[in-house]
Amino acid sequence: MFDVIIVGGGPAGMAAALALGRVHRTVLLVDAGEGRNIVAETVHNFLTRDGTPPAELRKLGREELAGYPAVQTRTGTVTDVRVLDGDGFQLDLSGGGTVEGRRLLLATGLTDELPGPRGVQALWGRSAFHCPYCHGYECTGKQVAVLGTDPARVRLALQLSQFAADVALCTGGQPLDPAAQATLERHGVGVRCEAVARLEGTDGRLEQIVFETGPSLVRDAVFVVNVPRQRSDLAARLGCATFADGCVEVNEFGQTSVPGVCAAGDMARRASVPVPMAAVIAAAAGGTVAAAVIDQDLLSADFDLPSPFAQARG
Repeated sequence: MFDVIIVGGGPAGMAAALALGRVHRTVLLVDAGEGRNIVAETVHNFLTRDGTPPAELRKLGREELAGYPAVQTRTGTVTDVRVLDGDGFQLDLSGGGTVEGRRLLLATGLTDELPGPRGVQALWGRSAFHCPYCHGYECTGKQVAVLGTDPARVRLALQLSQFAADVALCTGGQPLDPAAQATLERHGVGVRCEAVARLEGTDGRLEQIVFETGPSLVRDAVFVVNVPRQRSDLAARLGCATFADGCVEVNEFGQTSVPGVCAAGDMARRASVPVPMAAVIAAAAGGTVAAAVIDQDLLSADFDLPSPFAQARG
């Protein structure tokens, strides 16, 4: 039986495996290699790794983990999970067979649904984005569009206007609050209210936004609405508490509502955080914190010590 099984080998899972391997906890890291940011060209806001391609970051992480004998990695997915009588978990693997672990860390991440418009999928992660902190800087001096009408979209358009050469809010045929439109126009942000027919580009690079009526809008990048979903149903199978948006609920130590199960990365958030923190460095930090909590939990169990996090879950 492994001390810890980590499901998901992105930045959260690898950071946790590293921390646990350094205190000689036996770890199995199960990873399908399907990270949320795999389509992006580079990772940003990760100190010393800014501009690194996602695949390269994973490669470097795997190489570091290989230096710790207590850490094993397997490529694949977990198809089912069961709580063992007494203590621990049993997991079925996609390649066949089962494994058991005393504690479980879910770091399976999110996947993005893109409700539209037509053509966005081919541009996603290259010139169609959702996060200004991940991709805003690359829009410096460029022509940018923001799709949507709610206050968050208006706020994003104003944020981008601070460094983009030209910003337009495209409402997709929906009415825009007159006060919001006045604010946008006062700060030099254009507004296009026609329905969007499609996004056109070549090799992942946006060239123009085509509307149902009216002239097309030449743009270099567009910020679209994405709908994040859980990549795995393991948390649901275990009965972990979730929020209305589907994120797994954790406390400040990464503990879920199920004893022995932690979660880290953008798949999970605290109640005090309104949206998941979709940043690679935040995911890595969450994995490190969860690993330390799991190690201390096992230490308490092994030496019959009071747990410093016993009251945290409640």
